[in-house]
Amino acid sequence: MTRSRGKVEVAARVALDTPDDLAEHYTPGVADQAKRVADDPSVLARETVKGNSVAIVSDGSALLGLGDRGPAAALPVMEGKAALLKRFADVDAWPICPVSREPDDLVRTVRDLATSFGAINLEDIAAPRCFTVERRLHDELDIPVFHDDQHGTAVVVLGALHNALNLTGREPAGTSVVIAGAGAAGSAIARLLLRAGYRSEGIVVCDSEGVLHPDRDLVGEKHWLADNTNAAATTGSVQDALRDADVFVGVSAGGLLEPGDVAAMADRAIVFALANPDPEVDPDAAREHAEIVATGRSDFPNQINNVLAFPGMFRGLLDSGAPRVTGEMLLAAARALADVVGEDLDAEHIVPSVFDEALVPAMAEAVAGAAKAAG
Repeated sequence: MTRSRGKVEVAARVALDTPDDLAEHYTPGVADQAKRVADDPSVLARETVKGNSVAIVSDGSALLGLGDRGPAAALPVMEGKAALLKRFADVDAWPICPVSREPDDLVRTVRDLATSFGAINLEDIAAPRCFTVERRLHDELDIPVFHDDQHGTAVVVLGALHNALNLTGREPAGTSVVIAGAGAAGSAIARLLLRAGYRSEGIVVCDSEGVLHPDRDLVGEKHWLADNTNAAATTGSVQDALRDADVFVGVSAGGLLEPGDVAAMADRAIVFALANPDPEVDPDAAREHAEIVATGRSDFPNQINNVLAFPGMFRGLLDSGAPRVTGEMLLAAARALADVVGEDLDAEHIVPSVFDEALVPAMAEAVAGAAKAAG
């Protein structure tokens, strides 16, 4: 029984011990609240759970490193994420795991549930469907939609890169980046790097068949990436692209690279091998050739994990009442994440610990500030 009934629960925020309590918080008192909401829908976020609630939506089609395991298997994962949101940001979140995977059905389900939530967190939905669902919901809802596999990963990578570039004496515009993985995470990282001042000719994105370039027969997001990155028209394999590159960001599969591939990179190279549980290259071997090495694992220095981003992001989104996630918010969040490291910055400490009490407030303030600036 100690392992049953999950990781989260509902707890009442008001006393329900006397008949007077029931009269105030249930009937007849709640009728006055319902009338106020009917007359002014903005009351809902101020007076109900909506103002602090997030729906975590997954169909289980791209579950962690496990692949397609379905919505039932997704439930404990999303429930764990709900527990993290409560622990680190005091956000009330609930897992929603629909059976249907049709984009129309997923969009309709989330849209129908949106009245009850202040924000939506999409999670572990396979590409390219995840792009369609996120963009449609972004356009159709009046609450923010945050796809953690895209936005969360990109924010943490950008924040970590900001500090890594400072340590190695580089600027974004003059830095060459090779991204292995052209799914949700790789695409979002490339888009956010472009927004942050990295140049299109300095970014090369690779999928399992090699470098994305316009001569390949590509569709959807990969077609966009081929048109908007790799301006130098690099071709070949990820190993070919890595020669003399400054930065490697892996969001693909374990064992992709050999230590010699890292050795072929530029001096003072930066390697983010983020595949889990097995990184794209052995971190200890990579460290012999690269100045900075990060992984997605907790048993190596520089763990780049989305839990560094989404609690502060959602705290800021809910507190500001922002209707949507913007690129400016993501940039602000990444910079705030980087700045929390402060004077502790070194090659084995380019991101803060999730247990750093300054992290969530700093990111929340940055996101809310970006929301206010946008009007």
